[in-house]
Amino acid sequence: MQADGLWSIGELAERAQVTVKTVRFYSDRGLLPEAGRSGGGHRRYGPEALDRIRVIRSLRALDLAVPEVERALDRDEALEHVLAGRLREVEEELAGLRWREASLRLLAQSPPEERAERLLLLGAVGLPPGTDAVVRFWRRVLPVRLPPRLASRVLDAVVPPLPADPGPEQVLAFARLHALVRDPRLDRVPALRPGPPLPGETYRPTVLYEGLEEAYGLAGAETRGGRPPEAGGALDCFVTAYATALGTRDSPDFRRRLVELLAREDGPVMSRYWKLALPLFRSDEPALGQLHYGLVLALRADSAATA
Repeated sequence: MQADGLWSIGELAERAQVTVKTVRFYSDRGLLPEAGRSGGGHRRYGPEALDRIRVIRSLRALDLAVPEVERALDRDEALEHVLAGRLREVEEELAGLRWREASLRLLAQSPPEERAERLLLLGAVGLPPGTDAVVRFWRRVLPVRLPPRLASRVLDAVVPPLPADPGPEQVLAFARLHALVRDPRLDRVPALRPGPPLPGETYRPTVLYEGLEEAYGLAGAETRGGRPPEAGGALDCFVTAYATALGTRDSPDFRRRLVELLAREDGPVMSRYWKLALPLFRSDEPALGQLHYGLVLALRADSAATA
């Protein structure tokens, strides 16, 4: 330290345990405060510069890029924003690693005759995987006239959340689900094309999906209470949703017609979708697919009893 209590660039580098080149780099970018200049015009630094370079090293150790460090040093709000962004990136990296680990375990545990097929399935899914293809599948299935907020709630209920720490069986289920929703042959499946449920009848999709949302909520409460869907509760609400949306009333005749309608809608594609999606949903909460099929079974039983 010089007589004025300030350090040269070399002395600062030695105290900070970095190279002179590093000090010069951060100083040139305006990240290190200069306390003054020597008579020969050389930079002089005080304790503030040493504190600053230690902060920079800590931020760089967290893998923040230099531009991010610059923003973080600008003000406290920027630091919070930068740290939150980096935290999200790390979480995504960890999720990718967990899915990669589960994928490797899946392949290691797979019978040799199934390994090649599963490897191709996994190769079509990114790491960490995303649900964009599943969302596109449902947007093609759902009526185009649904209000955005209602459509968003429906998507939240039918698109499975991806577990942060999946098991091999969940990785395989999602890979197969991903392949299903991207199958080009789906374009030839009539039941997956939006349209009126019953030809020639009034159809108000918003009324239907709002009513179904209520019915599934009631069915979920009944299921959690250990009760199957039955008349007077979720089942009546389920039937009323369809009847009101089609401009008619609930009746034994309508229920029989509704059984036929739902049999056409619930084809092999939807059955397979929910079979593959269920392992990805929370095990302590009934998924919408389970609630729907429970209501359909209850409707069939009720219609058969009144036939």
